[in-house]
Amino acid sequence: MRTFSRWMALAVLVCGPAAYADRNDFTQITKLGNPSAYSNSNQTEFSKGFNEEANGNFRAFARTFAAVMTSVNLMPPETLGHAGFSVNAELSVIGLPSSVILPTERPQTDSLLLPSVHIRKGLPFSLELGARVGWIDRSSMYAATGELKWAVNEGFTWLPDVGVRAHVTRLMGNRDFDLTAAGLDVGVGKQFPLGGMITLTPYGGLDLVGVMASSETIDFDQSRTLNSTLNPTNQYAGLDNTSVYEPVTLGKNINTRLYGGVRFIGGALQLGAEFSLSSQGKIAVTHTEQNSDKTVTTTTKDRALPTVAAFNVTMGLDF
Repeated sequence: MRTFSRWMALAVLVCGPAAYADRNDFTQITKLGNPSAYSNSNQTEFSKGFNEEANGNFRAFARTFAAVMTSVNLMPPETLGHAGFSVNAELSVIGLPSSVILPTERPQTDSLLLPSVHIRKGLPFSLELGARVGWIDRSSMYAATGELKWAVNEGFTWLPDVGVRAHVTRLMGNRDFDLTAAGLDVGVGKQFPLGGMITLTPYGGLDLVGVMASSETIDFDQSRTLNSTLNPTNQYAGLDNTSVYEPVTLGKNINTRLYGGVRFIGGALQLGAEFSLSSQGKIAVTHTEQNSDKTVTTTTKDRALPTVAAFNVTMGLDF
C-alpha cells in the first residue's frame, strides 16, 4: 500500500498541470494603486503604493473590461422557433484603450481576441434561451453568459422584427476581484429571402449594460516578509498596507452599446459579422492627496472613459 501511494504521488507530480500566469491574466491588480492613504487604522503612517485615484482606476478598469466581455451579440432579433437549435463558433477582435490601466501579467496590448462558443435554443411563445462561453485570449479567464430573448414582433412581411434580450455575463478564473455585467438590449432587423433556403438578415440595436465589481483584500506591500508580521506590539502588523477597492455598483455604472451586423443562412449553415461601439461616458473620481502634516485632502472630478470598439464574426449550424 505504501509503494502504491508513492507511485500515485509521483504520478501527480509528473502529470499535474503547471500553474503559471499567462500574459493577459489579471495578476497585477496593484498596478491600479493602493486606495488607502494610511497604512493602518492608527493613521500615523502613509501607505505603500498609494495612488490618489486608485478607486477611480478600479472603476474605470471594471467598466472597460465589462464592455469587452459584452461586446458581442451576433444574432438578429428573430428567434429560432420553438423547435429550433443553433450552435456557433464566434470570434471577437476588441480594441483595448491605452488610457485605462489593465492589470495584466505583462504590458497590456492594444487589442484582444475573444473566441467563444454560443448555443441557442428556441422556446414557445417567441422566446429563446442562450448560453455563451468565451475565452480571454492568452489567459486562464473565461466570460460566461446566459441570455433570454423575446421576439416582440417577427415574421411579418411588411414589418421589421423586434426583439428584447436580457443577459448576464460573469468573468471566471480571476482571483483578486469579481466582475459581473447585466444588460438589456433592443434589436431591430429584417430577413430577406435570396432564393430557396438562403436568407440575408441585416440588424442593429441598442444595449444598456450595468457593471458590478468588488475586490478581495489586496496586499500592497510586495516586499512583506514573515518576520515583519511578527510584531509583539502590533498583532495586526500583517494587515498593514492591505486594502479593498470601493465596490462598483450596478445601477450607477451603465455602458451604452450600439451594434449592427448581418447574418447569412444557406440551408443549415449560418455566417455572420457584426460591429459594435460601447460608450462608457464619464465617472466621478475621488482624488485623495496626502499632506505633509499626515492629513489628507479629497476632491472630486470627472473622468471621461474611452469607447470600446469590437468586430465580431460567427459561423455555425442552424437547425
